[in-house]
Amino acid sequence: KLLTYFASSLWSPQTVSFSNHLQAIMSLRCIRSLSFKLNSSSRVAVRGDAVAAAAATRYLNVAARPSDLVGNTPLLDLTSMLESHNITNGAKLYGKMESLGPCSSVKDRLGRSMIDDAEERGVITPGKTVLVEPTSGNTGIALAFIARERGYRCILTMPETMSVERRMMLLALGCEVVLTPKETAVPGALAKAKEIVDGLNGDGYMLQQFENPANPKVHRETTGPEIWRDTDGNVDVFVSGVGTGGTVTGVTQYIKGSMEHSCLPLNPELYTVAVEPMEQMIITSARGGEKIGAQGPHKIQGMGAGMLPAVLDLDLLDEVVPIHSDQAMDMANELWMMGLPVGVSAGAIVEAAVQVCGRPEFANKTAVCVIPSFGERYFTHPMFASIKEEAEGLVKQPLPEPFDNTDYGFATTRG
Repeated sequence: KLLTYFASSLWSPQTVSFSNHLQAIMSLRCIRSLSFKLNSSSRVAVRGDAVAAAAATRYLNVAARPSDLVGNTPLLDLTSMLESHNITNGAKLYGKMESLGPCSSVKDRLGRSMIDDAEERGVITPGKTVLVEPTSGNTGIALAFIARERGYRCILTMPETMSVERRMMLLALGCEVVLTPKETAVPGALAKAKEIVDGLNGDGYMLQQFENPANPKVHRETTGPEIWRDTDGNVDVFVSGVGTGGTVTGVTQYIKGSMEHSCLPLNPELYTVAVEPMEQMIITSARGGEKIGAQGPHKIQGMGAGMLPAVLDLDLLDEVVPIHSDQAMDMANELWMMGLPVGVSAGAIVEAAVQVCGRPEFANKTAVCVIPSFGERYFTHPMFASIKEEAEGLVKQPLPEPFDNTDYGFATTRG
């Protein structure tokens, strides 16, 4: 597809011969150069919109290993959510469907990036190094599946509030899970992880998702370019929740530009919105804002880590929108009712995006928000309490003739 786009964009309708090594697509930004090898006899015919390519090798869409499935998630048009909230100002809203990753969350990118980086630097070795990490769940799942894929022992610490589904995923992937008190949030899990590393006699290694440069790097190199590509460069607003801060930082660096990371500005006017729980407004406070209401534990798993992440670049943020857990759960339910199974963090992010898109200054603008994870991972979350009760209360019903329902525990033939 990329070769087709390249050829149809640059050549007039005629047959064009290529040399043995085609190296014409070179990014000036922070993504890697791309190189295509063609057989010397290969020719590409360009006739209007029709491009036929004959290459020596036919490439199939087959991944070599699970981690190769990370990235290239699609955008989903969520503009109907604006309309359902009486927003008819011409704004458009798209969701970046990170829930479609191999382990169903945006953290799949982070897990692969950190392990790839550590392996390239030679600081971890399969079969010897023990990976230890504090996590609210999804980063741990990402690390777990890649650790299993590549032969690492993995120990994860997490607050006791994390859902049973997440714990089961980790255990099923062969990880060791250590729970920490909910009152200490992620800082407590971090302290426990450090204690475990200290006891592993030099074989333990903590990837440090909250301060690892490979965190925002993967979003500069993949998530940001994908959003820019799939909106055809038409993105005015970016809305992301903040767990580690890597997504909102990396994507914004790519689109707004970052001289430090050799990213030339694509849209320096991009309006970047960070979302955090209203019950834990640490980012708002760090930017000089006032906290709203009681502060403490919240129900938005994956956000509001109880600390200011080192990888989060506050200077890139145009606004921080606090969303209460109840608002997040209500919006997540709305997304389920449109056929989109998501977690409560997606509810918080979409709620913030809807609020922003509804303002007059964002009329006819295009916003992209992150859908961080798949909803099936949260069935023991309070958001699903009534549904769980309903599901457990379902009873079997009698069958029609010719079945004899007494055979199935009913009192009479007809039930």
